[in-house]
Amino acid sequence: MNDARYVVSVRALCEFTAKQGDLDLRFTPSPTAQEGIAGHAVVASRRDDNYRSEVTLAGDWGPLHVRGRADGYDPDRNLIEEVKTYRGQFARIPDNHLRLAWAQLRVYGHLMCEELGMDDVNLALVYFDIGTQQETVLRETHTRADLAALFEDQCRRFVAWAERELAHRGARDAALTALRFPHADFRPGQRQLAEAIFRANAGKRSLLAQAPTGIGKTVGTLFPVLKAAPGQALDKVFFLAAKTPGRQLALDAAATLKSGGTLPLRVLELSARDKACEHPDKACHGDSCPLAQGFYDRLPAARDAAAHADMLDRAALREIGLAHDVCPYYLGSEMVRWSDVVVGDYNYWFDGGAMLYALALERGWKVSVLADEAHNLVSRARSMYTTTLQRAGLRAARAIAPPALHKPLDKVKRAWTDVSKSAPLPYQVLDGLPDKFLNALQGAASAITEHMAAFPVPLDPELQDFYFGALQFGRLAESFGEHSLFDVTREDERNTTLCIRNVVPAPFLGPRFAYAHSTTLFSATLSPWHYFADLLGMPADTAWIDVDSPFTASQLDVHVAHGISTRYQARAGSLAPIATLMADQYHEKPGNYLAFFSSFDYLQQVADRFERDHPDIPVWRQARRMSEPERADFLARFVAGGRGIGFAVLGGSFGEGVDLPGERLIGAFVATLGLPQVNPVNEQLRQRMQAMFGAGYDYTYLYPGMQKVVQAAGRVIRTEQDRGVVWLIDDRFARPEVQALLPAWWPVGKAAS
Repeated sequence: MNDARYVVSVRALCEFTAKQGDLDLRFTPSPTAQEGIAGHAVVASRRDDNYRSEVTLAGDWGPLHVRGRADGYDPDRNLIEEVKTYRGQFARIPDNHLRLAWAQLRVYGHLMCEELGMDDVNLALVYFDIGTQQETVLRETHTRADLAALFEDQCRRFVAWAERELAHRGARDAALTALRFPHADFRPGQRQLAEAIFRANAGKRSLLAQAPTGIGKTVGTLFPVLKAAPGQALDKVFFLAAKTPGRQLALDAAATLKSGGTLPLRVLELSARDKACEHPDKACHGDSCPLAQGFYDRLPAARDAAAHADMLDRAALREIGLAHDVCPYYLGSEMVRWSDVVVGDYNYWFDGGAMLYALALERGWKVSVLADEAHNLVSRARSMYTTTLQRAGLRAARAIAPPALHKPLDKVKRAWTDVSKSAPLPYQVLDGLPDKFLNALQGAASAITEHMAAFPVPLDPELQDFYFGALQFGRLAESFGEHSLFDVTREDERNTTLCIRNVVPAPFLGPRFAYAHSTTLFSATLSPWHYFADLLGMPADTAWIDVDSPFTASQLDVHVAHGISTRYQARAGSLAPIATLMADQYHEKPGNYLAFFSSFDYLQQVADRFERDHPDIPVWRQARRMSEPERADFLARFVAGGRGIGFAVLGGSFGEGVDLPGERLIGAFVATLGLPQVNPVNEQLRQRMQAMFGAGYDYTYLYPGMQKVVQAAGRVIRTEQDRGVVWLIDDRFARPEVQALLPAWWPVGKAAS
């Protein structure tokens, strides 16, 4: 063993060695984080003046450096306290929770004895009931020798794993230092992208990277971060994707980097729980699911097997999990702690309850984050911090609620009526959140919580839905500000919807960017950069690169249809000219084309006219709510040597993330600027954007629309051998401010009549 130290928190050490029994994820009315902080403060305020809160402690055993913070120490009573907040019946706290809490407290006792040279110490587990404000105290007294023995036992059970982790980290970093690019040479633009990302990581900066499709962005981003990892002492790389195909590209890139077989890199894929669940008809606890029963007893063997796996994708996790009778999904959650590269969805890092962000904070990991197709992040982040409540949901909850909950729910009903009266329009934004309604909603949520604590049985679905909605509404209300709107939508006199609608995610995402060692957002459409920097809250020193395209103007003919307007009022008159233009292009060069429209209705109108006027040209259409097999069938029509036109909606399934190289796709028609619909909601967004950034129209309509246009047209040229044509069908495409948002290498041709 070399002199390297393995740093582990007290909590992590005890979770590894002291967790036993079932996985139990039954919802319990546990305190919120803010309630927990407040509860700790109440307990501390009840102690004497000499009482010390948040006592930092550390100690060594072999290669282990164990550190943590004890909740409190009373020198007058020689007493260390571990404070746990809860709600409900103390007798219902599971034994495995108590065992884990005692294990942590005994480690703190040992560390305190060693630091102060004490022969013995008193220990107390203090359980503080948020509802009653009462303390239940469990006490022990231990000698220094007893605690040292317990600490040694904990460390002995962990040290073999820790030594292996140290050896893995050393071998990983040595291999990454010597890692060569997996191909004979970089593609054009790929080296430029890789060098920018390496510099960003070396300089601890974030990066916005606009890079054209086809240069190998996935390998071109993952490789430089891994090369930077040893020098920057990175613990983890998080590769975040907007959709499942993006995750697969990342896994493929990691496999390519590992293809030589000499790179000891643990790569983990995180899948959604509903897709990874083996028993969707069962609940996540040992009384219901066989894979939850005894989960922590069988986890060590499963964890050991997973640590030796070549690639922990969803299939591998399932195979290992079932072989050891543990839940594959929660095995994956455990392996986040022991993986080098974690591939998952945006929400694992950027959402309010993001697992990866929470673990990084708790464990103190140094992480580098890569976010693919990052033009999606603005809309995705807005949805993460938006929540709605529907009046019909309140009525349904009240109808099945037990009598004890009628009064608090009726208070919500009356307060909701007052809000509705103050917003008589079909859609209206109010100046702020109504205190009376929030107080009533909080009262109802608290009453439901207390009811669950007193009667620990599952809530009826309608009441549970309302409860979860009320909790989320309350959480977002606590951070409400100019970054969000509070609006009321009135369907009729009885049905209204209340919404906290996020407009600017920056205040929520900013801490994520600030914590990460480096964050790279990359996409083929990330301009203008200030739009993303402003809305996402990126650091002031964020770097920006527009990667040179490997494609040339000779590969793509770009035409603007001057004489056609796709504005809503002009659509009826646009059908025949668009059909003629598409048919003329097809007859000039037969092959496979994609045609994009602003809505399904417009798509159907043009497609109907086109098939009537040109029945000789094969046509297939995107339908609403297509299943995965139906989407696959749509794309399967695009074969080399094939002929026909696929009609699709801009911004839908086929507008990005679709790879149809060569003759599989030789052209695209984009019959829209992609501008979001002008409606009351978007007009409120425009006003708020204007007030905050002075660019309301651009930030709300123009930039999001043109990003969709460029993404859709980008399906045509995928390799340096491709040739194709793009028709931009709308006279507004001739405007200088619109053409400035098109890729610089596009040769925008003369307007067609």
